[in-house]
Amino acid sequence: MSGDDALVLTAEEESMLAGEQGPATAMAMRLIVGVARANGAERLVPIESAHADGCLYHGVAGLEFTERLVSLGARVRVRTTLNVGSLDLLHPGLVRADAEVAENGRRLMDAHVALGCEPIWSCAPYQSGHRPAAGSHVAWAESNAIAFVNSVLGARTDRYGDFIDIAAGVAGRVPYSGLHLQRNRTAALVLDFSAVPAALLDDDVAWPAIGALLGELAGTRVAALTGLPGDLNDGGVTEDRFKALGATAASAGGVALFHVVGVTPEAPTLDAVLGPGATTVPVTAHDLRRARGRLSSTATTSLDAVSLGTPHFSLPEFAALARELRNGPSFASSVDVFVSTSRAVLAEAQARGYADAVRDAGGRILTDTCTYVTPVLRDGIRTVMTNSGKWAWYAPANLGIDTVLGSLAECVASARAGRVVRDERLWG
Repeated sequence: MSGDDALVLTAEEESMLAGEQGPATAMAMRLIVGVARANGAERLVPIESAHADGCLYHGVAGLEFTERLVSLGARVRVRTTLNVGSLDLLHPGLVRADAEVAENGRRLMDAHVALGCEPIWSCAPYQSGHRPAAGSHVAWAESNAIAFVNSVLGARTDRYGDFIDIAAGVAGRVPYSGLHLQRNRTAALVLDFSAVPAALLDDDVAWPAIGALLGELAGTRVAALTGLPGDLNDGGVTEDRFKALGATAASAGGVALFHVVGVTPEAPTLDAVLGPGATTVPVTAHDLRRARGRLSSTATTSLDAVSLGTPHFSLPEFAALARELRNGPSFASSVDVFVSTSRAVLAEAQARGYADAVRDAGGRILTDTCTYVTPVLRDGIRTVMTNSGKWAWYAPANLGIDTVLGSLAECVASARAGRVVRDERLWG
């Protein structure tokens, strides 16, 4: 420690940084220590697991960094699952990547596996058995996964991304700063939903709208939400609704942690999570309708495709989709329908007949990646309907297309009709 450097390392950490535990560990530690000093952290904290996002190919820098770790003999010290990659390794014909992107994307995925990471290839690791205990410290990347593990599971991660995510897995340490600190996990904002009709909150499409509003109002601040249904997965809010909320809030804002009072682990009461000087904002159905409007970039009824599963489709979502498809007509031939999911969930959906119901209706299932980050949609697609607030937020800029947000039932009805179908009665 020198000058105004507040960071103090343990003897083991000094050994890691000095290269006494190998050059790969030293390389990872240099990055961790540099971030810790930039954040003003006083120490590092051991982590129980990591989720790495750097396996999605964005250019040669990430590939060279990861392959360098491999060449130095690196192995992750803690359980490290992998986010989506650039290819669907199970269904290679679905991704239309050029030769260079396909080759480098595969090399990057292989390099992460060589480090000892688990190839779940999913943006929703919590649906594939990676569920850290409340209060544990982890290093998770991918914005929706960060929001979910902090908020719904109650584990503690800061916002991690490419390079530092895999470095944390190799070093088994992160800076003790940001959302690892209790003082940074209190709410600076309270959103009160008690005036919103219960029937609207009982519709799945309300939850990405809640996320869009939360992202707009909170930005990167922690918020507490009151007046929402209780009893997680037992007649109230479900994990999939939280997934939709958190993913959209992280996209439309920078939300990494939210508390739902009476439901999420750290918020048995409002007082338990309320920070000093927190302000309260009452929310109305009109506010949610306006937020939903931000997730649709067109008012057209024309429809070319439907994309479900961003974040990746869960088993309960597959079950709900299979119910919607039961005894109904197939999708219109003019509409391409894609469901993005993880390998683990697909295996269960296949065993229960849900996947066949999707395929029999004319839909296609994508694994290992997602339709808004890789070239899957055919040329000429102009308007896509989705039940995902995250997909609706990013796809217009990523793909140059228009989006329409709808519920799962509205997406199915639209895919069958060959045009956008939405039920506006709940929205007034």
